[in-house]
Amino acid sequence: MSRNLADVEYYMSLPYKISIVKEESGAYLASVEELPGCMTEGDSREEALAKLQDAMRGWIELALQDGDRVPLPEEGQRYSGRILVRAPKSLHRDLVERARRDGVSLNQYIIYRLSRMPHSDKQ
Repeated sequence: MSRNLADVEYYMSLPYKISIVKEESGAYLASVEELPGCMTEGDSREEALAKLQDAMRGWIELALQDGDRVPLPEEGQRYSGRILVRAPKSLHRDLVERARRDGVSLNQYIIYRLSRMPHSDKQ
């Protein structure tokens, strides 16, 4: 088995996030969230999923041929909970002062402020 074929099989075995949506036309649109532009459609969920396997294989093969990075599935990524941020000194000072006023650590204050930001959930 060639190196490129082994790489394709490795990526095909990973748990990519697959989305299948029924369109107004009645067709089913299938896509892979982590592989931009990797999508297809079929007349049924089963057909769309089968076609998507072919589309994924082609997407991965082309990326490897071109020397592009193939993204890993989101589930395969690990998150440490650590974020390093460079900020202007004035912002750093303001955040420290606000945290001190609230009687919490700088980390606690920043986490609180971030958690209060409006966000949209993917559905």
